[in-house]
Amino acid sequence: MEIPEEENVEKASQEAAEGASEGASEEASEETPVSTSEESSEAAPKTLDSEYGQDSNEAESAELQTEITPTEAAVAEEARKTEHAWIEDSEATVQIEAETEAEAETPVSIEVPEAPETPEIVEDTVQFHEETEETEEIEKAVEASEEAKEAAAAERASAPGFFERLKAGLSKTSKVITDRIDLLLNDYGKIDEELYEELEEILITADIGMETTMSLIDNLKKALVERRISDASQVKTVLRDVMVDTLKAHSDNHLNIDQSPAILFVIGVNGAGKTTTIGKIAHKLNLEGKTVMLAAADTFRAAAIDQLKIWGERSGVPVIAHQEGSDPAAVVYDAIQAAKARKTDVLICDTAGRLHNKKNLMNELAKIFRVIERDYPEAQREVLLVLDATTGQNGLQQAKIFKETAQITGIALTKLDGTAKGGVVLSILHEVEIPVKLIGVGEGLNDLQPFDPEKFVNALLDIS
Repeated sequence: MEIPEEENVEKASQEAAEGASEGASEEASEETPVSTSEESSEAAPKTLDSEYGQDSNEAESAELQTEITPTEAAVAEEARKTEHAWIEDSEATVQIEAETEAEAETPVSIEVPEAPETPEIVEDTVQFHEETEETEEIEKAVEASEEAKEAAAAERASAPGFFERLKAGLSKTSKVITDRIDLLLNDYGKIDEELYEELEEILITADIGMETTMSLIDNLKKALVERRISDASQVKTVLRDVMVDTLKAHSDNHLNIDQSPAILFVIGVNGAGKTTTIGKIAHKLNLEGKTVMLAAADTFRAAAIDQLKIWGERSGVPVIAHQEGSDPAAVVYDAIQAAKARKTDVLICDTAGRLHNKKNLMNELAKIFRVIERDYPEAQREVLLVLDATTGQNGLQQAKIFKETAQITGIALTKLDGTAKGGVVLSILHEVEIPVKLIGVGEGLNDLQPFDPEKFVNALLDIS
């Protein structure tokens, strides 16, 4: 029968296929060095396909899968790297958080640059400070002025009248003249040449001077004749009138500083009393309501600058001063500019004491006058020569020399209270023809007064 043959053929074919499959499995096992248990279990079961010739494809797939699967060592290495990277990231995160906290705790300092000052702002600031300082200085001057006025009022209230002070001051000169004249006239019953000669000697002794004395005697004779007086007891009264007329001929006690602006220039020799006279004038003007400024142009002596500052404080007026040895003309120039800026009514300039026979010092005065004429032409000017009455006829010579150089407009005669030579006033007015505008008879602020011819002669001759 043919069927048994076919069954034999199928069995033979099946056995051959199984043999081939087992050979392929052995070769695959030899080529693969390591195989996991899972892979072995997956490859072990045989499907239906293997029975129909699919075993070869499955073997190839298992071989490819074995080649691409990582080993345990590779897996461990990869896990180690991953863990290391995670640790580094954690440390970096901790460091960043710490730095953030530190920055948060640190105070923030922001520097703001200063805005640059423009020239306009700087100029306005400087001007503001200058105006503030000037305002403060003016306020201080006003306060000092009020205090000075109060002190002066108290002094005037307690002081005697000026005529009494003048009479007391001229007491030494008065004794020289009055006592001897009274004795002479009592001895003579009639008027003759011998009487005139005796009277002439008395007047010269009082430092009236020869020229002025001769003029007085001549005028006395004329007046006695005109009045038809022959009694010697009336000679003193007529002499008084002659003296007053002589003084009034060149008398003008008005200082040329009543208009604003004005400048009062004070000159004289050393020790004449210039600085004291300036202080008293400043005090008087201040009481009159005028604004006053002092210029310390006596730069040869530091003591002179200090003395003027003391008088400025006492009178409540500002003082413009430089260092010792500075150019006096420069001081006057600066004072003029300051007086203009503050609209000062009267600028009073002190100068160094100088002898009338020193040409270089006299030329220095000329330089200062040029500065005044150039920079302060609109100001009224008074050039006041201060003379010490105790110098007598020497003061007369000073006045003559200063008149030629300094364009003197008035004289202030000081220290009349300490001399018997007060008669020099008559010779100065008669021979120099410069008016005596001020006389001083004491140290007080009110002891410097305008010259009054009648009061002066009455005090000189002790006539009430």
